[in-house]
Amino acid sequence: MTADGDGTEGEADADPAFDADPERVALLRAVADDVRGETSESKQLANILYRTSDLYDPDEETTPEEIVRNVKFILEVNERGGLGR
Repeated sequence: MTADGDGTEGEADADPAFDADPERVALLRAVADDVRGETSESKQLANILYRTSDLYDPDEETTPEEIVRNVKFILEVNERGGLGR
């Protein structure tokens, strides 16, 4: 978040494109469940979709930047062959 006009941080600067939208959350998570399969690629895509849904979940506090960092981490871990390597 960024500082508001009075120097405090708050939701006033939140992007309205990412307002809470339970229907969008449900749709993204349903698609994630549908594409999740046995391959690492399908699991990776499902994880990315699920993480993206957090933008619209009123119970989650995340930003697009945090999600991009998380997705990059998912891709890097997959490229290395998993967390244990």
